[in-house]
Amino acid sequence: MSSTQTSSISSWQEGHKPGSPYQRVVAKLGTNVLTAGGQRLDLAVMASLVAQVVQLRQARVEMVLVSSGAIAAGRHRLGVRDDARDVPRRQVLAAVGQLDLMYAYQQLFSWHDVTVAQILLSRRDLADRQGYLNARNTLLALLALGVVPIVNENDVVAVEEIEGAYIGDNDALCALVANLVDAQLLVILTDTEGLYTADPYHHPEAQLIRRVERIDADIERLAGSSHGPGRGGMASKVQAAKLATASGIDVVIAHGHRPGVLVDAVRGVEVGTFFPAIADRLESRKRWMLSGLPWRGNIIIDDGAVKALQAGKASLLPAGIVAVDGDFQRGDVVAILDTRGRRIACGIANYSAADVQAIRGLRSDRIEEVLGYAFGQEVVHRDNLVLLEAGA
Repeated sequence: MSSTQTSSISSWQEGHKPGSPYQRVVAKLGTNVLTAGGQRLDLAVMASLVAQVVQLRQARVEMVLVSSGAIAAGRHRLGVRDDARDVPRRQVLAAVGQLDLMYAYQQLFSWHDVTVAQILLSRRDLADRQGYLNARNTLLALLALGVVPIVNENDVVAVEEIEGAYIGDNDALCALVANLVDAQLLVILTDTEGLYTADPYHHPEAQLIRRVERIDADIERLAGSSHGPGRGGMASKVQAAKLATASGIDVVIAHGHRPGVLVDAVRGVEVGTFFPAIADRLESRKRWMLSGLPWRGNIIIDDGAVKALQAGKASLLPAGIVAVDGDFQRGDVVAILDTRGRRIACGIANYSAADVQAIRGLRSDRIEEVLGYAFGQEVVHRDNLVLLEAGA
C-alpha cells in the first residue's frame, strides 16, 4: 500500500462514538443482498433487514431505503433465466418485478404495523431544481408521517441506469437520495465486507480497510480493481461514497448478510468500511449543485486558479480559465476541472460558454471591453461555488 493510501486510512472507530445513533439514515440494498446470490428475492433476508429498519425507527431514527431487485424479481416472475442486456427487455423485467418487490416490502413491513411508500426517480426528476425540491419535500413529508420511503431508479423510463452510463445499480442514486434528504449517514449494503487492500477473490491475503479518511486516486484504483458482482461493483460504491462524504454525510459499505449490520452501522459499531464526511453540512442549493445532475458543461482552469479556489475564499475569474467544454448558458451549473481532468468544484456560471470562451485568460477589467457588457468580474462567484476536492 502506498504512503498516500496509508494517509487516507485510519482506525474505523476514531472520532466515532458507539451508541450515539444518527437521526436520519439512507440504506441502499443491492440486488445480490436481496436475492442472497440466487435467482429470486430472498424473503428471509428481506425480513431480517426490515426488522432492523423497524428496530431503528423505534429508536427514533428516520429511515429511507434505496432498493434494487426489481429486474431480478421480474426475471423470476416471467421465468427468464438469461441476463439480457438490451434496454427494452430489461425495462419490461423492471416493470413486472417492481410490483413483486414492493408487495414483498409492503407485507414484511405491515407485520410491524409500518407503512411504506414507493418513490420512483430518474435523473431528469432531480436535474431540474424544481423537481429536486419537489422530490425532497415529498420524502421529508413521508418521514414526518412515520412512513418508510422505498426509492428505486425508474427503470422503465431511465435508460441511463439500465445501460450503466451513470447511475450503476442504484449506487449513485443512494448518494443522491442521501444528499436530497440531508441524511447524516448512508449505509451501502453489498455482498462483500467492504473495501479491501486488494481483490480478496484473487488475493486471499487482502485486508479489509476499516476506515478511509479521504477518497483519493489510490483509493479509487483499489475500488476499481476489486471484485464486484452486478452492474455496480465496488468502484461505483466508492464513487457514491465520494459524493456523499463531500456533502457532509458519513458512509458505511458493509456486508448485507451480517447479522444486525444496519443497527450496528447506525450505532457506530465497527462494520465494513467507514468513510467519514469530509465537509460540513451544506445548504440544499449547494447539495443539489454537488450532485452533478444539473451540470451543463465544464470549465478547465490552471493550477494557480485551482490553488485560489481550494484556499477557500476566491471566486473563479477569467484569468485562470484555459478552456471551455459544453454549451451552457448564464445561470447554468458547470463543473470546474483542472488541466488533468480532475473535478475541483462546481458552480453557477455568470456567463455563457461562448462568453467564457471569449474572455478566458483575460483580466476581469477587460470583460466589458471584449463582450460589450458585463455581469460582474467573476465567471463563478464564490457564493455560488462548491468545492469537490478541497485540499486534494
